[in-house]
Amino acid sequence: MINDYLEIENAEGMPTLADGTVAMEFLLSAKNGIKNYAVALTEAATPLVRQTLTLQLRDALSLHDEISSLMMQKGWLYPHDLDEQAKLDMKSSQMALMIAGFELFPGNTDRLGTFATPYK
Repeated sequence: MINDYLEIENAEGMPTLADGTVAMEFLLSAKNGIKNYAVALTEAATPLVRQTLTLQLRDALSLHDEISSLMMQKGWLYPHDLDEQAKLDMKSSQMALMIAGFELFPGNTDRLGTFATPYK
C-alpha cells in the first residue's frame, strides 16, 4: 500500500473526525466569546451597554450548551469521563501524526483508473 491521502484505508472515519474537529473549534470559539463578554461586562460604563452585553453573554452561554450537548450526543466530547476523553484525544493525535506523514504530492497517483495523474 502506498501511504498517501489517496488510499481508501487512510480516509476511513475521516468525515466523523473532521466533523468532531470543526465542532471542537466552534465550541472553543464560543467559550472564548463567553470570556470576552464577561470581561466587557465588567468594563461597561452604562446600564444600557451592560444590559446588551448581558443578553449577548446569555446567548453565548446557550450556544456553548447546544454545541457541547451535540458533541456529547455524537461521541465527540466526554467532559465527565476523563478516560474516554483521553482515548478520543489519543485517537485524534494519532490521526494527526498519520496525516502529517502522508506524501501530499505523490509521484504516482494511479489508482486503477480513478483520475490518475499522467507520469512525466
